[in-house]
Amino acid sequence: MLAYLDSFMDYIKYEKGLAANTSAAYKRDLVKFNEFLISQHRTKDPEDITKQDIRRFLTHELDEGISYSTIARRLSSIKTYYKFLVLEGYCHNNPTIDLETPKTKRKLPDVLTIEEVDKLLNQPKVSSVLGLRDRAMLEIMYATGVRVSELLSLQMEDINFLAGFLRCFGKGRKERIIPINQASIDWTQRYIARSRSHLVKNPGERTLFLNAHGRPMTRQGFFKILQAYVAEAELKKDITPHSLRHSFATHLLDNGADLRSVQEMLGHADISTTQIYTHLTRSRLRQVYKQYHPRA
Repeated sequence: MLAYLDSFMDYIKYEKGLAANTSAAYKRDLVKFNEFLISQHRTKDPEDITKQDIRRFLTHELDEGISYSTIARRLSSIKTYYKFLVLEGYCHNNPTIDLETPKTKRKLPDVLTIEEVDKLLNQPKVSSVLGLRDRAMLEIMYATGVRVSELLSLQMEDINFLAGFLRCFGKGRKERIIPINQASIDWTQRYIARSRSHLVKNPGERTLFLNAHGRPMTRQGFFKILQAYVAEAELKKDITPHSLRHSFATHLLDNGADLRSVQEMLGHADISTTQIYTHLTRSRLRQVYKQYHPRA
């Protein structure tokens, strides 16, 4: 099986231009596959390898607890090897044709506890112009679950303070209306009254949240602001702007909200996307059960 491995390594290095680490990973994957074939007393001739041999190898790896992403890469290594063998005329049979890469499991996002959310939201120094703006932004993100791009696209007229609703435009410019809590309303009104007037340079600017130069804030700018507050709050989780959206959805479901309503507020076209949050709540229930049940 590995008779042409040295030539293959030259091929992926000089013709495919793969990085050294990637090339080394491909080599390890092929060695693993070869070891599996030997353990199964299967032929080592690449011409005689079947789809079933490869499927058995991937299943064995799954049973060994290997991650989906590693298994997907191992199949990619085998596919690339066979493409090389056929291209160079070393082999006429390619058993990897039509073999599907296993779907990678979605990584469950880091979610803040309610206590951690409170700690994060309390970090901005609201006595300052920018601190007051930051508090309003964080409050809205956690209160509504909007994406950071949606938050930064909000216009002055997009929040109905009297009715308690926010309007935003999601993917594909699809409009949705989301309820907003009183705390977010109060902080946003304070920001508009006390801070925005100091930031705005162009009287015609209608974007709600502005940077220190009076221009609409960028996602990179918001990310840096959030990371600074995460550090100040000494939160040890991998927190991104999306973490507030994840926390919003998870906390709603934890407190009894139905999946369809959460789907509507998040702006998910497919409810299967929203269902990832039910995995988070079930995972936390299992942790609580193991921690507190006397016979768990």
